[in-house]
Amino acid sequence: MAEGLRSIGPNGVCFVRICVGFATLAFFPSARKPIAREDWRSVAWLSVLWFAFPLSMFPSAEQRVSSALTGMLNGANPLFATLVACYVLRRAPSRGIAAGLAVGLAGAVLMALPALNEGQSSALGVGMIIVALVSYGFALSIARSLQQKYGAVPVIWRAQGIAAILTAPLGIPDLIRAHWLPAPLLSLLALGAFGTAIANVLMASAAGRFGAAKASGTTFLIPVVALALGIVVLHEQVAWLSVAGGVVCLLGAWLMKRAASH
Repeated sequence: MAEGLRSIGPNGVCFVRICVGFATLAFFPSARKPIAREDWRSVAWLSVLWFAFPLSMFPSAEQRVSSALTGMLNGANPLFATLVACYVLRRAPSRGIAAGLAVGLAGAVLMALPALNEGQSSALGVGMIIVALVSYGFALSIARSLQQKYGAVPVIWRAQGIAAILTAPLGIPDLIRAHWLPAPLLSLLALGAFGTAIANVLMASAAGRFGAAKASGTTFLIPVVALALGIVVLHEQVAWLSVAGGVVCLLGAWLMKRAASH
């Protein structure tokens, strides 16, 4: 995590970005489209699995591993989304997708190995990221049916509202203790408005249209961007084995996409 953001604390980062995302989507008239009472339980699960839980994991993980490695591990998102989709549908993947999964998971292991060798703290950070990615996989499966029924904006808006309530008990104390600086504040506002609000609406729309596995394919570019920004902006050191693992992981995701399109 960037040095300035450390002054806020991981729970505060999670809470602020969710609140900003919720406030951003409130400007969309479609956000107020009603949702049937029987679907609120699914929305509540979405708030936990897509927002409250994983978004609290990532800032905590970045206190233990570099942001570049976090971003590269995000490239494994399609792998976990596919595994979860197969579990939910009780259907084994095709031979081509299974081959892509094997290659991609091998790449994820290569990415994580250098951090695991750095000690218990780094290993815990990698574990947090992987658990968050699994959570995203379940969330995308839930989001698909809700998006098809109501559209992305009203579903994501309500899920973020519930997530803001769930993360407030730990997030508000972090904000009270925070040392506010202009750069971290602007970064959080941008993260909440574009990353937590707009990007997640687009992801939910894609999940409704194409399914969880294909929608998660939009994360293919995250490892490249994260690696470049981590090195150029934050001057982070990244092991070559992790970089090689990122390439292997992207190859696995590409093989899965190719198999799914045939």
